[in-house]
Amino acid sequence: MQFRRLGRSGLTVPALSLGTATFGGRGEFFEKWGATEAAEATRIVDLCLDHGLNLFDTADIYSKGGSEEVLGAAIRGRRDKVLVSTKATFRFSGAPNDVGSSRSHLIEAVEGSLRRLGTEHIDIFQLHGFDAQTPVEETLDTLDGLVRSGKIRYVGVSNFSGWHIMKSLGVADRYNLPRYVANQTYYSLVGRDYEHELMPLGLDQGIGAIVWSPLGWGRLTGKIRRGQPLPEGSRLAQGGDVGGPVVELDHLYKVVDAIDEIAKETGKTVPQIALNWLLQRPTVSSVIVGARNEDQLIQNLGAIGWDLTADQVARLDEASALPAPYPYWHQAGFRERNPAPV
Repeated sequence: MQFRRLGRSGLTVPALSLGTATFGGRGEFFEKWGATEAAEATRIVDLCLDHGLNLFDTADIYSKGGSEEVLGAAIRGRRDKVLVSTKATFRFSGAPNDVGSSRSHLIEAVEGSLRRLGTEHIDIFQLHGFDAQTPVEETLDTLDGLVRSGKIRYVGVSNFSGWHIMKSLGVADRYNLPRYVANQTYYSLVGRDYEHELMPLGLDQGIGAIVWSPLGWGRLTGKIRRGQPLPEGSRLAQGGDVGGPVVELDHLYKVVDAIDEIAKETGKTVPQIALNWLLQRPTVSSVIVGARNEDQLIQNLGAIGWDLTADQVARLDEASALPAPYPYWHQAGFRERNPAPV
């Protein structure tokens, strides 16, 4: 396993980490992702550790806490060997204050996660989304207290806009509060929006990307081809892409065609090529892979230990490129003073 620094922090994380949204499988939405319970989860964690993958990502809303509970059971007795990442902000119950990034909710959320995970600390705690109703000062001061108490060690965000992050960093610097060092972000060969604003911000401010859904919400598994129906039993076929990014089919097929060509050259699978491409992008600290079973995990682990050539990367870049929105298309004409990160 390759290890990388998480942004500008002192923490190193594996290039691949395991997402545990498939653990638990409770509720209509998460049933479509997977329903891994403690025994199978323990075997998957065993396999991860055997291959040097020691970072496990979850969130309080995954299966209404069920993912944290299953992960906690799977790592019991070896907490010192793993890094645990979890998230909170989205509504957890119908109680009026059980949502957002207020002091009230964050303290309750962290205590709940610690209890479900069966641990005394969270290695990386991320805000799952931006809360415009709570002052940034209140949020960061609360996180500072949780860091100082030893309940969380590093803080990050997920699904923030560039200005959300910069506003938070400005407040952190002004009042000597914790800086975000991780940005858990959507990024894939069929979803490159991250490159416009958030990647340059990450380079400038020392924030490492922890990439979620690197296979484009199941579109880059190798099972989707021109003229073929969606595979039965897949997350997309069952509606598991609800709320996900829109990807035009012609564009998807163009990207898959380019990956298929490189698969023939390298002997690697479509997912392995898609993951390896991400691992060569600036700011990427870790890529979260999912696994409903051990076979899927082994295949994903095959994305490391080799690299696409510069020519292969360029061909994937070309096939996956889309017109940039303003002001990024305008900035592209003035690269002498405003170079692109990729």
